[in-house]
Parts: sequence; C-alpha cells; structure tokens
Amino acid sequence: MYGKDTSRKSSFLVLPVVSSAPETGLEIGGASLFSFYTDTVDRRTNVSTVFGYSTITTKGQTKLSLNLNYWTPHNKRHYTANSSYYNFPFNFYGVGNNTRLADKDLVGEKRYKESFECDFILGNNFFLGYVIGAFKYYYKVDFHKSDILNTDPLVQDKRGGAAGYIGPSITYDTRNNNTYTTKGMIINAYYNLMHGAFINNGYEGGFFNIEYSEFFSLDKKLVLGTDIQEQSLTGAESPFYLLPQMGSDEMMRGYYGGRYRDRNYIAGQTELRYRPVPRFGLAAFVGTGEVFHTSFSLAQLKPNYGGGIRYFFDVQKGLSVRVDYGVGQKPAGEPRESGLYIAFNQSF
Repeated sequence: MYGKDTSRKSSFLVLPVVSSAPETGLEIGGASLFSFYTDTVDRRTNVSTVFGYSTITTKGQTKLSLNLNYWTPHNKRHYTANSSYYNFPFNFYGVGNNTRLADKDLVGEKRYKESFECDFILGNNFFLGYVIGAFKYYYKVDFHKSDILNTDPLVQDKRGGAAGYIGPSITYDTRNNNTYTTKGMIINAYYNLMHGAFINNGYEGGFFNIEYSEFFSLDKKLVLGTDIQEQSLTGAESPFYLLPQMGSDEMMRGYYGGRYRDRNYIAGQTELRYRPVPRFGLAAFVGTGEVFHTSFSLAQLKPNYGGGIRYFFDVQKGLSVRVDYGVGQKPAGEPRESGLYIAFNQSF
C-alpha cells in the first residue's frame, strides 16, 4: 500500500520552492525538509518532520517559517511548533460574505507568530492536549485615505495588535497514515483563550476551530476523502485580522484568501484521489462554504470545484508536491473567482 514506509530511514532534502496562490502570485525560494521516525521498529509510529522555508512572491511578500511535527514512539505524544515572520501586503475587501471587487484595497501587513501544541494519547485513538502561543500584527494605516479599511465600520483594530493565547485541544485519530491517508478519520478541535498585550492589553477573546476528515479506500489506487471545518471568533470585539477567512490551498480552493471574512466560517469538501503509479497521482474536488456574522444561511453558501496532480518525491513516506486549480463563484458584474495552487503534501 502506498504511504507504508518499509525502510523507516531518515531523510534530509534541500528543495527549491515554487508555489502559487491567488493571494501571493508566484512564490519562489528555498526549503529544507528533515523526515524521520522516533521508532524504526513499530510501523504504526507516524513520520515526524522538521520543515523550514524562506520565500518571496511576485506580489512583494516575504515569508520565513520553521515548523516541527513530532510523534513520539507508538504515537503516545504529538508535538507541533511553528515560528514565522511574514511581510505580507494583501488585498483587503472588507468584512462579510458579499464583499465587492470594486472595494479592493492593498494593505501592508507584518506579522509574527509563535505557537506550540502538545497532545497526549488517552487510549483508543484519543489525544488530549494544550495549545499555547503569541502573535503580533502591524499595519501602517493612512487615515486620510477613503479606502474600505478606514471607512468600513465593521473593521476593528485597524493598526493591528499583539496577544498571547492558551487553550485545550482534543483529537480523535484512526488514520492509517498521516501523510497519505487511505482509510480512517481524524477529528481535531481546539479553543484559544486570547489576551491582548502592549497597547492592545484590553483585548480579551477566543478562537474556536473544529475539523473532521475521513477517508475511504474505494480501490487499491482510489481514495475518497471528505473534510468539514468550522471556525468562530468569540468575545465582544472583532479585530479584523483575527476573523476567520475563506480561501486557502487546503480549503475552498479558488477563492482569494481573506476575500470573505467574518466572525464565523464553515466549509466542506470532498476529494477523489487516484494514484495510478507510486510517483504520480490525480485529484478532483468539490466543496462549499461561507462566512457569516451570527446567522448561517444555506442560500449564502459559495461553491468551489477543481482538480490537480500530485508528484510524490518521497514514495515511502508519502510526501508530495501538488498542483491544483480551483474555481469558485462568479459574483454579479465580476470575473469568476479562481486560483492556481502549488503546495506541499495533501490538502487534508
């Protein structure tokens, strides 16, 4: 079965990075990936990775990131950590599920993030843990301009802010492999209690996330995956940079990341994966989602669909690069929303 590593050997790769998304354009740089097993005898132990990259984009953005995904022997504990700095100018369209292309405003953003998560196995595939971290967002705002960042009353905390957070996490995981899953499910939920720092010291809020994914092996070479996610910002205030956002290389592909943002976000997708040979695979996906302030509406759901190819640069560990093209809705009087994505590993 693909994704079963019979060698259990460590590997280190230095890779050129070429990626793409609607919000970045073409992204180029370099990355290093160290993959290893903490137990080379127990074949149930998941592969661990250390992944670092540095990139620039054709839209003037810079990214630096270091990520750890560590599984102890027999998967008894799972640690993840991330440290990142983004200088990330992006197009801001306002708040809500029906923003307009005509309101597009280029906003300069700098952000720093640190996060750490530790999960302990409770037995029967259940993990209980905690998440801790901090972030800082900075925006240089010209309040004399009449753009939507300044004029929209729904946009709060225009200059950005800093905060620390901590909270519980719970996971149920029966997947047969954590890099290329062919059967099983994973349900993960966490809640971050946030408290502002420095000039943002008065801010108190929370962020809730729950995601369910399940995989069905239809044939030796054919896998069906389904994925549903819900996110909510809690508390009395709504800093615009913390609002859940629709669109990424993982969910609702085809939408510019952050084109639609609000207090709540829900989305789902189904992906059919066909891997005719060990090195290459194909995928087709369809999904739907929306953001909303307080009330969910079936009529407001937005569609997405598309497909892509996968190249497995490490067949034994199931590590891959994928190229996807996603298509979304066609707002009245605007071009149809779509996007090309180049990214590492599976979308979920």
